[in-house]
Amino acid sequence: MTEFMLGVGSRIKHPQFGKGVVVQIRSDVYEITFIEHGTRQISREYEGLEVIESVETPDDLMTYEKWEKSLIRVLRRFSDIQETVHMGAKWTGGKMLLIPGEAGLKEKDIPLDAFFHKIVIIRDRVRVLEQKLNASKLSDEEKVEMQQYITRVYGSLTTFNVLFKNKEHQFVGERSDS
Repeated sequence: MTEFMLGVGSRIKHPQFGKGVVVQIRSDVYEITFIEHGTRQISREYEGLEVIESVETPDDLMTYEKWEKSLIRVLRRFSDIQETVHMGAKWTGGKMLLIPGEAGLKEKDIPLDAFFHKIVIIRDRVRVLEQKLNASKLSDEEKVEMQQYITRVYGSLTTFNVLFKNKEHQFVGERSDS
């Protein structure tokens, strides 16, 4: 079975599940609907499939994974849907204490999860601003100039990277080449 890939619509026979039709191709499995056993995922490496009728796989096949990744990119780009970003576990239940420099004024406690949520909102809104800038009708020179400001905003926010659980969610500013 590893020599070629079955296309959607290929008819096969499985030793346990009987006759079926390939209805989806994934990176590592075929989804096959069997007459008496419903839809099952069978490894593309499985050697026990007997090919009754093979359907050619198109060269421009869009796998489920590619389709899903494309959809996620589109949703992130054109919607205000916020991805779930987790705060590092060591900060859970923590608080930020603001102490005024002027004597006699009261301190302010801010729960870290509330503060972190605000930081994530800022990050997401700067990303949307960046996308809108890139899609705008400004000249390339104006876009580059504005993009430099956005990069500096990200750089200013790197202080808060310590709060993020996953590195890929952190802010990235300008990097020096030295």
